[in-house]
Amino acid sequence: MAKLYLVPTPIGNLEDITLRALRILKEVSLILAEDTRTTGNLLKHYKIENRLQPYHIRNEHKILENIVQRLAGGEDMALVSDAGTPSVSDPGFLLVRECLKNNIPVETLPGATAFVPALVNSGFPSDRFFFEGFLPHKKGRQSRLKKLAQTDQTIIIYESPHRLVKTLEQLSDFLGPERPVAVSRELTKIHEETIRGTLAEVYQYFKVKTVKGEIVLVIGRPGSL
Repeated sequence: MAKLYLVPTPIGNLEDITLRALRILKEVSLILAEDTRTTGNLLKHYKIENRLQPYHIRNEHKILENIVQRLAGGEDMALVSDAGTPSVSDPGFLLVRECLKNNIPVETLPGATAFVPALVNSGFPSDRFFFEGFLPHKKGRQSRLKKLAQTDQTIIIYESPHRLVKTLEQLSDFLGPERPVAVSRELTKIHEETIRGTLAEVYQYFKVKTVKGEIVLVIGRPGSL
């Protein structure tokens, strides 16, 4: 029986990939990619020639059974997301669960993920933290914010550029404007930036700034500035 490999890919800087990850991407029968164009650029950079098949949130339910059957039939596969570790706010959970149900081995390689460097770089306590990922866009958003307001741990949130200002404003309303926060964007890239301050201060900074790139918000415990 074959094996499914979960292979982390760089979140920005293409040098942030392990030698083992490169070997696996060369050796497997098929690479399942969230975006074949993004993964294709990575493979081209490292001169890897291998087959790619789209595997993303819009098609994973449709092709899941076929993928599991092919794994059971002997095809080793690697699953990659656009950036970072598959299944962390990216597709992967369903496939891993089905593989385990069918006794198909799953091996996850260690590697890049955005929230770890953002957390460590924030300067906030990292012994205990709560990873929220992406907040709901509409339904359930306020209930999640209320729950976050009750935790005494460092909080990690992923956000897109066009929702950042709204999210900072809402966090200020629910957690308090003086709550400390560090907002990291474009991690490992040329224009990497981390802005630190209170929620009120950081909201004012980004309110008048054009923002691009992937964003990680790290919210400190009360009084951790």
